[in-house]
Amino acid sequence: MREIVRLLGLLLLLEGVSGAIDRVAVQPFMSVLLNFFNRVVVERLDVLTGYELFANLALAALGGLLLVASRSGART
Repeated sequence: MREIVRLLGLLLLLEGVSGAIDRVAVQPFMSVLLNFFNRVVVERLDVLTGYELFANLALAALGGLLLVASRSGART
């Protein structure tokens, strides 16, 4: 279970950072995979209009928190 949380955290971190880079400057590197949140989810939510960069940075922060949480749990 810890490895799944770690993998999910890494994916969220990479997607958030990639989306933030894509908002500031066009980023062609693995754009289909790493910019899914930025180009599909953020574009369809009207609540995030004007806050796209912050949404991507929040996603990266959530991914970082998952990575930290997966490392600091009790060992089984």
